[in-house]
Amino acid sequence: MKTLALNILDIAQNSIRAKAHEISITITESVKDDLFQIIIKDNGSGIPKDILTNVTDPFVTTRTRRRMGLGLPLLKYHAEITGGYLKIKSEENKGTTVKAVLSHKHLDRQPLGDIAGVIKILIASNPGTEFYYNHTTDSGTYFFSTKDTREFLETEELKDQSLLQDITDMINGNLTDINVSGLEQKANTK
Repeated sequence: MKTLALNILDIAQNSIRAKAHEISITITESVKDDLFQIIIKDNGSGIPKDILTNVTDPFVTTRTRRRMGLGLPLLKYHAEITGGYLKIKSEENKGTTVKAVLSHKHLDRQPLGDIAGVIKILIASNPGTEFYYNHTTDSGTYFFSTKDTREFLETEELKDQSLLQDITDMINGNLTDINVSGLEQKANTK
């Protein structure tokens, strides 16, 4: 995974497989404090205790289609090479919280990447799941919620492609306003 956004996508997909219907993604970055923190929290089925102790081992996975799980091990690796860490708290039938702390200025810290595109993919492919995205920098905070967006637009689903593109553009615009570093934005081809 070349960007942190792809790690976030993988972990959010784990939450969906764990039957989460609410997923919160919180990113805090501070150049001043040399901090880049990612917290992904869900209300899914949780990780069984016998797996939790080894969940960052790539050969430990609950998936039946493939025998390796790389999302958490890779995020742990990328956090640790910057001098950071990965913590996972999970309680069966209550949910899981994954917290990665990285050095913001470290040369080996991956760029954030296309986080707005990741949010778009999650919304489009999981209409029954509420997503909350909170991003804080030294310049401010941006918050997005599928629940608030549906209520504002007075719609049940956020699946129309032009609406999803508008949401992506809105997220990117707001992240640019608060000076998010390492964003990967697609050129507007309209």
